[in-house]
Amino acid sequence: MYIAKRYLFAKKSRNAINVISAVSVAGVAVGTMALIVVLSVFNGLEKLVTSIFNTFDPDLKITAVEGKTFVPDSSKLMLLENIDGVSCYSLTIEENALLKYGERQVIATIKGVDGNYARVSNIDSSLWEGEFILRSEKGRPFAIPGVGIANYLGIRVNFVNPLFIWVPKRSAGTTLNPEEAFNHEYIFPSGIFQVEQTYDSKYIFLPIDFARELIENDNGVSSVEIKFSEKADARTVQKKVIKTFGKEFLVQNRFEQQEIFYKVMRSERLAIFFILTLILIIASFNIVGSLTMLIIEKERDVEILKSLGADNNLIRKIFIFEGWLISIIGAFAGLILGFIMCWLQQTYGFVKLQSDTLIMDSYPVVMKFIDFIIVPATVLMIGFWAAWYPVRFLTKKYLNKNEK
Repeated sequence: MYIAKRYLFAKKSRNAINVISAVSVAGVAVGTMALIVVLSVFNGLEKLVTSIFNTFDPDLKITAVEGKTFVPDSSKLMLLENIDGVSCYSLTIEENALLKYGERQVIATIKGVDGNYARVSNIDSSLWEGEFILRSEKGRPFAIPGVGIANYLGIRVNFVNPLFIWVPKRSAGTTLNPEEAFNHEYIFPSGIFQVEQTYDSKYIFLPIDFARELIENDNGVSSVEIKFSEKADARTVQKKVIKTFGKEFLVQNRFEQQEIFYKVMRSERLAIFFILTLILIIASFNIVGSLTMLIIEKERDVEILKSLGADNNLIRKIFIFEGWLISIIGAFAGLILGFIMCWLQQTYGFVKLQSDTLIMDSYPVVMKFIDFIIVPATVLMIGFWAAWYPVRFLTKKYLNKNEK
């Protein structure tokens, strides 16, 4: 090790070797830093989007395997209440509808929810205007549209201008009057929510009985949405709920409700990791060049070491360790630089997001300890390979030549 460190840091007769070694260290450092920064940004984006989904999506969602709606069995709902880990549940029903406010109109999804819905989700914490009130003390129904719908229609919480909702009648036959083919009611908005553009431009919340009347479905629901208690084991609760409701129902956790997104996110993360790793491999060719020139330059030193009793394996280890030192120094420097860049972004948010629809204006960054283990381990494996192969080939060539 001492000889390897001397070879690395000592001045060489050819200045090009020093330059190539410095470039090798810089290349490894930049690649390591890029891996740390990119993975931390992916962690931040995943946390941001997950927090958005968690505002809208329940811990568990029960839907029918076949059909849009189903009539929940009261006995199964009683069993659901008694499952350890279930804090509460909410009945919901969804249907597409035409919304009209003043002279403007838009197609949206009405979501009828009961009084427990605010406890099941965190939607009441994401209000852009007003309050999450489904009914007044006197029993008057209210609506809570998304900010995208509200902005398009020009809705504000003023309790002056009503919002008209039109839903096709299930029992409608052939008629010359279009109005007779629709159920329609008016309602006043009590609040406007803002979660994410997809949800904000799609959903409007209504009291479930009001929505059922419009849809002409007195007892049906689209889903049963469940909230866990604080110390609940998610997998255990999900298994118990599946056992309670049977194969006719689909019981999805938060990951399964947004399965495509999470799979795409992880695939992108893995793809970026492999792309940057490939760049690191290419950068490691500088180590090959540096070691090649060093072995050629130290040919005389090799003869002296052999005369002092050093065998071929020891000589190979000296040059392998020197090549590995380049990766170790570069990886350590890259980790420090990556940490500093992530910390600066977390603290000051220098790199901004070019979007007005998100709840933050700069790229989110979350540093995870596991990334600071996987990245240097990957870099050191690449560095060891980059040192081992040329040393094995060149020393075999030169040592065999010297022996002859």
